[in-house]
Amino acid sequence: MENNFDVIIIGGSYAGLSAGMSLGRSLRKVLIIDSGKPCNRNTPHSHNFLTHDGKTPKEISSLAKEQVLQYKTVEFQEGFVTKMVKQSENFEVQTESGESFNAKKLILASGVKDLMPDIPGFAECWGISVIHCPYCHGYEVHGKTTGIMSNGDMGFEFSKIVYNLTKELTLFTNGKSTLNEEQTERFGRNNIVITETEIENIEHENGQIRHVILKGGERVPLDALYAKIPIEQNITTEELGLELTEHGFIKIDHFHKTNVEGVFACGDNTTMMRAVANAVAQGNLTGAIVNKELAEESF
Repeated sequence: MENNFDVIIIGGSYAGLSAGMSLGRSLRKVLIIDSGKPCNRNTPHSHNFLTHDGKTPKEISSLAKEQVLQYKTVEFQEGFVTKMVKQSENFEVQTESGESFNAKKLILASGVKDLMPDIPGFAECWGISVIHCPYCHGYEVHGKTTGIMSNGDMGFEFSKIVYNLTKELTLFTNGKSTLNEEQTERFGRNNIVITETEIENIEHENGQIRHVILKGGERVPLDALYAKIPIEQNITTEELGLELTEHGFIKIDHFHKTNVEGVFACGDNTTMMRAVANAVAQGNLTGAIVNKELAEESF
């Protein structure tokens, strides 16, 4: 494999592969580096993506990879990026195996890592019956006994969306509620239970939630639990001096440019709207923008 490329894409899931297709069709020399650990690897089915609704995430990404690699200027490398260095004319990217590659532009499509709370059973249910997105999973659990693990303004706004899908709804604040008086009154008016007792563990069968066990022993039957949990970037952002948002996402402009010249970002590492369709759309646009910038520089 050659070491010099027009573009290196870090992350070979939906956003990265979509960007790779845009660039491959533009005859750009592209290297996609992927660690093989997507955040939705436990999710049984993907939804809300036209032509692929109900397929497994692996089915979608495998087909995408096969189609992208039909473009001969695109190469794929399994590995984990450990270092990114901005040089005078290009970027150097190193992997944990010690390999080094160079490119004129970088696209960061590396996703994020979900930081699981210290609640037994939570991680085992994550992506199966403990879910993050009503658009990705809500239809499948509509009308069922549902919980939301959140608090304050986030819990209030999220409950509005989920309430349209089910009226059997409980808000688990997992500690003292930080809802204001008006928000609490709205919950009461809509018969949404607010439970402040902390969650002890989650009882489940093969990832299918059965009960939330509260401290003190109360068992609350549930079919699904929405949870908004913190994230961290899968890659080190400090060495390039990348700016992050207050929620820990890579900050980009409307053209998916970061604050570092020549570095772009797309997909889950840039937004709370984590969905396959959104990642594909972002990657497609980012690839086109990077190609345009390369064209302008060489014309």
